[in-house]
Amino acid sequence: MKYYIYIMTSTKPKINKNFAKTLVKNSPYDIIMCISAIIVSERFENMANVVVKKIPCPKCSESSDAKLYMSINATNEPILREDVLDEKLFKFRCTACGYEARLTYPLLYNDMKNRFMVYLIPDVDRFQLEDVELEQKYERLIGVRKRIAPDFCSFKEKIFIFESGLDDMAVEITKLVISEMVAKKKELSEAPEGYLSMYNREKNTMGFTFFLGKDHEPYVQSARLEIYGKAVRIVSEMAIKDRKLPGFLKIDREWSKNVLYRYKRMKQLS
Repeated sequence: MKYYIYIMTSTKPKINKNFAKTLVKNSPYDIIMCISAIIVSERFENMANVVVKKIPCPKCSESSDAKLYMSINATNEPILREDVLDEKLFKFRCTACGYEARLTYPLLYNDMKNRFMVYLIPDVDRFQLEDVELEQKYERLIGVRKRIAPDFCSFKEKIFIFESGLDDMAVEITKLVISEMVAKKKELSEAPEGYLSMYNREKNTMGFTFFLGKDHEPYVQSARLEIYGKAVRIVSEMAIKDRKLPGFLKIDREWSKNVLYRYKRMKQLS
């Protein structure tokens, strides 16, 4: 067991709230919109927004300075994109005892080239975060896909989805359908959690990695892009209002369950 801001196993996080409080003193939702407004209005086209905080080591309790990236611009500083994906950006090392951990804290990821923003907000339980005045003031935000990610895996998945030119709404529906197929194949009581891990347009395939059982064993299931294509059509019919919503949205498993349920009901009634 390794101690981070979260207490992490290899796949499943559990929050360590006392350690997390060393990063922010206020309610997470109070600082989320405050930071968002500052970042988007002042740093939308600039470099990373970094603060330095003293973090107590979970092992020896001594404090060490840690760089916390409140926002990064992957277009202007592509090296930070690599640091996000290989987790270097979140690395913490105690200067007293040498203990290493991974920090997890709110981070806004901005990709101007591909026109998307992903906001990592640990354990966020809200579907939408918006600042109407901000959206109206900055026209360049129009058409930028903005998402909330409640954990590190979904955060990296959203980046992969948008960089691949995919629709994350359709990907979530595809993933739900594939997870139900995996549950049936493996005789599981419920569909497993998973993430998009492979996409190959030339070979007409995409793959998802699911974590099975108590040990969260990885299991890869591929699917032909026809399933994703059908999901795109479902989204075009059932998610018209969601596409027009302002602010950052949490498009996840629960969202896809709701959309798929409404789609099946519509088909039954027609």
